Amino acid sequence: MSFGSDNWAGAADWVMAVLAEANDGQAPAYGGDAWTARAEAAIGQWFEHDVAVMFVATGTAANSLSLAIYSKPGGAVISHVDAHLARDEAGAPQLFAPGTQLDTMDGAHGRIAPADLAARLACYKPGDVHFGRPTVVSITNVNEIGQCYGPAEVAEIAAVARTSDCALHMDGARFANALAFTGASPADLTWRAGVDIMSLGFTKTGGWAAEAIVMFDPSMREDAGYRQMQAAQLFSKNRFASAQFVALLQDGHVMELAGHANRMAEQIALVIDTSDRAVLVLPPQSNEVFAYVSPEGAARIKAAGIAYAPYRFRSAFLPAPPQEDWTLCRFVANFRTRDEEIASLAAALG
Repeated sequence: MSFGSDNWAGAADWVMAVLAEANDGQAPAYGGDAWTARAEAAIGQWFEHDVAVMFVATGTAANSLSLAIYSKPGGAVISHVDAHLARDEAGAPQLFAPGTQLDTMDGAHGRIAPADLAARLACYKPGDVHFGRPTVVSITNVNEIGQCYGPAEVAEIAAVARTSDCALHMDGARFANALAFTGASPADLTWRAGVDIMSLGFTKTGGWAAEAIVMFDPSMREDAGYRQMQAAQLFSKNRFASAQFVALLQDGHVMELAGHANRMAEQIALVIDTSDRAVLVLPPQSNEVFAYVSPEGAARIKAAGIAYAPYRFRSAFLPAPPQEDWTLCRFVANFRTRDEEIASLAAALG
């Protein structure tokens, strides 16, 4: 059994069924098909806004292309020091937009604080070519330590970004999990709060390769389309990417799956909180649980055949482990996590 990553889970049954349906017969290529039209309409309805959507292969492509769309000569992207685009994408943002700088900053609970962001933006002096110019502020929701921004927090960051004419990008690889925790609507957590563009990921929430870029200004579609082509991210058989969004947005399926994963994470957190061999780093706000695990606890989990992931952060704001030899670990629930698996973890940490 695995708590290693929600990427380990397969695709939801109705996603597979819709993919089989999309495979029936022939359809126009490169997004000219009915499935792509249905998906874009469904996404727009979900966000209560006219949108332009590009379907891509991976979350890294979605992040990198989103940033590239707003790139300028000397442009800098400001993100948290532990953001996926800063530490897990091997320079892809700079590859998609050569010359882009990543300017990272720290913050408690994996979040960027508005006052700290204002101070960082003030370091850039207009017209000073030596230091470049900020073009995008990027936030992650759910962020890298499993915590969420609420609508008010997003709005505060957006307001600060606007003072330096920066766009606000949201990495939403686990966006449905953030919605499930905050109770906010998709609109309230994005464009109503000031988000300009987002990477919308459903792969971790029941999709197979369900990643998209959602632009809340549809007039950006044409220029973004050229970026997509240049980045080799234009699917010829686009219907297989877009059909997954149709399946997951229909009847609220994606929120059902995200809610289940979040509830399972709460059970994992309870197991950890009642064990002498592990301690929570933060109460979970999504389907990810971070904990310090003792050497004995780690050995017992391994002996039980349970997969999980030792983890490292750059942030200086994490609480210290109970003892130096305790390891920071991540336990991830997914839409298929079962009660029996939680019970096995409890027995191992007992």
